[in-house]
Amino acid sequence: MSPHSSTKPGWEIVIGLEVHAQVTAASKLFSSAAAAFGSEPNESVSLVDAAMPGQLPFLNRACIEQAIRTGLALEATINTYSVFERKNYFYPDLPQGYQISQYLRPIVSDGRVTIRTDKGEEKHIGIERLHLEQDAGKSLHDQIAGKSCIDLNRSGVALMEIVTHPDLRSAEEAALFLTKLRALLRAVGSCDGNMQEGSLRADANVSTRRYGEPLGTRCEIKNLNSMRFLRRAIQFEASRQIDLLESGESIAQETRLFDVESGETKAMRSKAEAHDYRYFPDPDLPPLLISPALIERLRTELPELPDARAQRLEREYALKAEEAHLLAQERTRADYFEEVARNRPVALATSWVLVELFGRLNKRNLSVSESPVSASALGELLDCIEANEVSARAAKSVLDAMMDSPTDSARTIIARLGLAQLSDDSALAALVKEVVEENPSQRDSYRSGNEKVWGWFVGQVMKRSAGRASPQKVNELLAPLLKGSENEN
Repeated sequence: MSPHSSTKPGWEIVIGLEVHAQVTAASKLFSSAAAAFGSEPNESVSLVDAAMPGQLPFLNRACIEQAIRTGLALEATINTYSVFERKNYFYPDLPQGYQISQYLRPIVSDGRVTIRTDKGEEKHIGIERLHLEQDAGKSLHDQIAGKSCIDLNRSGVALMEIVTHPDLRSAEEAALFLTKLRALLRAVGSCDGNMQEGSLRADANVSTRRYGEPLGTRCEIKNLNSMRFLRRAIQFEASRQIDLLESGESIAQETRLFDVESGETKAMRSKAEAHDYRYFPDPDLPPLLISPALIERLRTELPELPDARAQRLEREYALKAEEAHLLAQERTRADYFEEVARNRPVALATSWVLVELFGRLNKRNLSVSESPVSASALGELLDCIEANEVSARAAKSVLDAMMDSPTDSARTIIARLGLAQLSDDSALAALVKEVVEENPSQRDSYRSGNEKVWGWFVGQVMKRSAGRASPQKVNELLAPLLKGSENEN
């Protein structure tokens, strides 16, 4: 069995992705209508989007600049001459009867994305092209019984279609690529990457072959809008194709849909070839000419990209490689961590961000940008730990409360819950002495060489103090009592 594949021995999966990323822009690609998600049906539709007679498209410069930024992040060639073409096909929610897209001369070509496999190996995934195109509208089949409705809000929204070479060899590699691509898009700000809202979705071209044989016939799986669905769809489709080939049947080149309920792909239509779309240059849009000066300006404005940031985090904060990559994968995660870690012990910040905070966010299915606890608020809690105002154990209860009461500060919650660390040495000394005197057999066991009992005593004191005692101070006070260096009478 291939080390990159979960399929049957002797077989190889070959995968290429076509990723549709909605461009982050205030308005659509060829009109001034708003491109924001969540409007009421047909609320954000211009005469251009609705294909009214005589309405001409005009190009949105912001969308062009976003495509260039993305191309630079993909280490790609930015083509200074590109052409918009009409792609002719009929959909009920495509009012023009054609889509304005790019084919022969895209704005970006020849890029790559580097992924890190689960074995820690780097693999370069080639990017054939990135072209701009307008989105179609949406058909709604559940609004009126027995009828379909059309919502044109998405009609004309700018999309970047990012097409890979067939370099992926497993469902897991495909998910790693899409995760990395989303991180790059978010880092440069060209797409928000919200798959649940449809602003990032992928079509997977899947074929199978025996090792050493030519590429097989591919099937395209449309509109995969989550990493989990991408993995499941590819795995099913590969198994389906291998079963057919092993039984002597052939693969029909077709477009398929993934049924999330059954976990199966199902035939949708025969796969069209490029010539079926009868591409030709759009007569209403002149060729797009991009100056080298604009490309260089946008290059200098690029933010720190995920790989570079991971390397810096690893270097500056002495993080493990996997910790640095986890943070750098999402800009908001890395920003949050760096704010918390600023002028604080790195080990403390790392533990509380990656383990304590992220653990709580995962349980609530929240992203860092949705965290009820801001970076400054978590930083205040760590300052309290450092100042011995609260024990690390009690601080976990404080963070739980902060998740539920985000407007309350750490110190407010510490006071409200009575979790302030014991600062009265005499009271703590009395508590430690009381625990030792009440447990003479454990004390004698320690003195007989059973050093594990020491931790038991620390735990008992922490329990009686409701986690408010300083573990460091407890250890200091235990030493003379357990080692017998103090008069016990």
